[in-house]
Amino acid sequence: MGVGTSLILKANASTGGSDMLAYVIKEYKPYYRTGNLIMMIDVIIVIVNTIFFKEIEVGLYSAITIYLMGKVIDIVFEGINFTKLIYIISEDYLTISEEIMKELERGLTGIYAKGMYTNEEKMMLLCVASRNEAMRIKQISKKIDPRSFVIISNAREAYGLGFKRE
Repeated sequence: MGVGTSLILKANASTGGSDMLAYVIKEYKPYYRTGNLIMMIDVIIVIVNTIFFKEIEVGLYSAITIYLMGKVIDIVFEGINFTKLIYIISEDYLTISEEIMKELERGLTGIYAKGMYTNEEKMMLLCVASRNEAMRIKQISKKIDPRSFVIISNAREAYGLGFKRE
């Protein structure tokens, strides 16, 4: 259901159901994800249906189906290759950045930062990478400086050299 619906949505078409209402809402709130909108609308319909017909079992199965369908729609629209955003704070930032650039051929950005607890000025490295590269970057950082502070977070999209191009 999720794959079929997402293919229809990718073609800018509609099944005539809750996705049509999602299109209308998305016109006014474009930052909402299509899959989430369809899930919310379908959940409201199932809740009303469950209350009205008192079929709890059908409601629970419907909730599972709606959740899975919404996730599949999001995967088809946004893909599964989420990028990672890595921040590294270390005294050995030069060595770490050189090793990452040499081993992974991944660029980094040095950002001047100030530790508010220590009141010390530091260099913070910023790198955008794939999931696999993020784990390797963490290993490199910890190997060179076991006391390095590494933050890895999700980045929904990355555009530019080495990533998607619009």
